[in-house]
Amino acid sequence: MRTGDISISTENIFPIIKKWLYSDCDIFLRELVSNGCDAITKLKKLFAVGEATVEADEAFSVDIVLDKASKTLTVSDNGIGMTEEEVVKYITQIAFSGAEEFIQQYKEKSEGDAGIIGHFGLGFYSAFMVADRVDIHTKSYKADASGVFWSCDGGMNYEISEDAKENRGTDIVLHIGEEHAEFLEAARLREILHKYCAFLPYPIYFSEKEEEKPTESINDTAPLWLKNPSECTDEEYKAFYKKVFLDFNDPLFYIHLNVEYPFRLQGILYFPKRTNAYEPMEGQIKLYNNQVFIADNIKEVIPEFLLLLKGCIDCPDLPLNVSRSFLQNDGYVKKVSAHITKKVADKLTALYNTEREHFNSYWEDINPFIKYGCLRDEKFYDRVKDILIFKTADERFVSLTEYLDDAKAHGHENEVYYATEPEMQGQYIAMFQSRGIQPVLLPAVIDGAFISMVEAKNEGVKFLRIDAAVSDALRDKTEGDNEAFVTRFKEAIGDEKLKIEAATLRAEDMPAVLTVSEQSRRMQEMTRMYGGMSPDLFPTEETLVLNLASPVMQKLAAEEDAERAKSMCLQIYDIARLAQRPLDKEALSAFIARSAHIMEQALDNRA
Repeated sequence: MRTGDISISTENIFPIIKKWLYSDCDIFLRELVSNGCDAITKLKKLFAVGEATVEADEAFSVDIVLDKASKTLTVSDNGIGMTEEEVVKYITQIAFSGAEEFIQQYKEKSEGDAGIIGHFGLGFYSAFMVADRVDIHTKSYKADASGVFWSCDGGMNYEISEDAKENRGTDIVLHIGEEHAEFLEAARLREILHKYCAFLPYPIYFSEKEEEKPTESINDTAPLWLKNPSECTDEEYKAFYKKVFLDFNDPLFYIHLNVEYPFRLQGILYFPKRTNAYEPMEGQIKLYNNQVFIADNIKEVIPEFLLLLKGCIDCPDLPLNVSRSFLQNDGYVKKVSAHITKKVADKLTALYNTEREHFNSYWEDINPFIKYGCLRDEKFYDRVKDILIFKTADERFVSLTEYLDDAKAHGHENEVYYATEPEMQGQYIAMFQSRGIQPVLLPAVIDGAFISMVEAKNEGVKFLRIDAAVSDALRDKTEGDNEAFVTRFKEAIGDEKLKIEAATLRAEDMPAVLTVSEQSRRMQEMTRMYGGMSPDLFPTEETLVLNLASPVMQKLAAEEDAERAKSMCLQIYDIARLAQRPLDKEALSAFIARSAHIMEQALDNRA
């Protein structure tokens, strides 16, 4: 058996790092600014343990200066700086992390890696993604250290010499290449800084050469999520929401996450208010790592159903890959995700139990994500199942238990009647209300799948749409032999698939109602939702229920003119169909023509 060492060709690896390490070129600025913040953090830690001196009134910052004329971009910090030995060690050795070495060296003297952003020793090389040459001017905090100059044009050779730099810290000068001229535009640079560096822990200033240093930094060094929830005001939460998400509306409510064990996690999740029913449910969860922006809507951390929310999550312990753009597949991430889900469920439960009226008022805005969460995550459903509520036709909000108790009192045990289109189904709703039954309103696309899940979780409970249940729920009785009456309608309509029956209903102004089998309707909806399946596989089972209590039907029974009777039968059938759904083009034309003819006959009879 032989053993050996794997070798790496530096000529090949360096171009790969420059071109393929990061998904987006603009990340170079995030990496360089983050390195500057790390340099300041290291210096402050050394000062805390008595190994460095700092002026009492010294202001730390990272400064970005654009010189469009010379095509350079300079990123400067007044942090720890580097000696010549450290430049060779940290800059010329690919993937040797000065941050990791610093953490290991001082972990017993300080609080672990708190505040240190870098880990892989590769961020500096992102500069070569946009620069033809990179220069470094640096001076260490050590009293006897002299300045160091380092320069590289992106090849495998570099220059290093003594530098005249007098102040402690590091200046990185990028000579921007022609193909990346966009990074010489001030507006573009500000956009990148606001995207990635809006909440870094030290002030960041951007200016163009010959301009004075700005008085205000472009970032907020103490984002609201870092504060103790007990110290935050309602006004601060709302202001932060509007600033970060550029939303003029106040959020409905929010959840402040503040966890120290078993992992570090801070953040704020907001429940946005929809301004209208047609507004798309699009959220935005910003993920940060030590206040550095990583990405929006990372599904490994934020459960998919919570992506309808807006918020910021900062988790320094997340296992990121080397480009800090994606998460490693790690069980730790699942724990973070599960904890966030639990905190959301806890907040909703607390709101339901202590502020029921507020919870009710939020329901129409928040129910889509709650229902989606129940469908996607069984544990989430188990946590919120007792606070799921339904809006009734008379504008009340009731839980499933409350509704079933009321239905039982009206003789309909374990049955939940619902309407999907309250305006079109208004006559049906009125019929139920006349019996003291208030249907619940379930107009959303997700409601079909949601009620199927609730039925599966609650044995014996059945949801019935009002146009499917009307003949059973509102039927008083069937009187005598009505076969001839039913036959007249069958002959007039001529549809063998249509079932027709007679009953006495408590709705005298409705000559007939059309019902659709709940099961067949759900199967039809499923075929439309998933597509690719022929509707003929699940034909709609419709029943025309003739209302014997209607004066119109009583007069029709005595009508001897066959043509007039047929015309009235068709008219009654079309009215029943219109109460449930729009007619197709051909049926609507026939209905309009027939209506005109019936009105003409009525006027002639009057004359």
